[in-house]
Amino acid sequence: MEIRKPRIKSLPYEDFKDNETLEGIVKELNQGGVNLVLGSLDEAINWGRANSLWSLTFATSCCGIEFMAVGCARYDFARFGFEVTRNSPRQADLIMCAGTITHKMAPVLKRLYDQMATPKYVVAVGGCAISGGPFKSSYHVVRGIEEIVPVDVYIPGCPPRPEAILYGMMQLQRKIKVEKFLGGANKKEKPIVVNNLLSKENLKKAIDKLWLTIKQAKEEL
Repeated sequence: MEIRKPRIKSLPYEDFKDNETLEGIVKELNQGGVNLVLGSLDEAINWGRANSLWSLTFATSCCGIEFMAVGCARYDFARFGFEVTRNSPRQADLIMCAGTITHKMAPVLKRLYDQMATPKYVVAVGGCAISGGPFKSSYHVVRGIEEIVPVDVYIPGCPPRPEAILYGMMQLQRKIKVEKFLGGANKKEKPIVVNNLLSKENLKKAIDKLWLTIKQAKEEL
């Protein structure tokens, strides 16, 4: 049976297996008393941001109980830097949307998201926040919060277990660590286009289109 070698684009396989040379370089640096930290400023900033995520307390139904369980001693998400939860959107990094969002609650969610400082993130916890869950056929539940705000991480389940919430938060950490903090666009939101329907030109076009529709309907009759 042929053993397949790992393929690394930036490093030949022979150099990848040469551990003695790499260990010799490390020993030489340590003997000389030189401490080197190689990396970019983006990596340092994103490392700090990823390990100090402050979430906005936004639990609307049963998934919020699972989020509370993650903060208790059994799971203790303080190990990952998530323990700080804020009641003000101006002090939060992300919205942990845990639960059902109704059409009455949707404007509140959008207002809270707009009040957060960038960079900001959204985590959809549970089937209700992702697609409406068991209430997706009802008239009053939003079928996924991505219709209101851009979602970064989806955590499926009804409700998801605390381990799933921890895994979802770790995926958000991975996403933050590869972002460009100093310049560059990380995500693009759709621009909000507001048409001035009360202008004379638009009003005239709407009236002409309405009369044309009425005329065509009369001809068909």
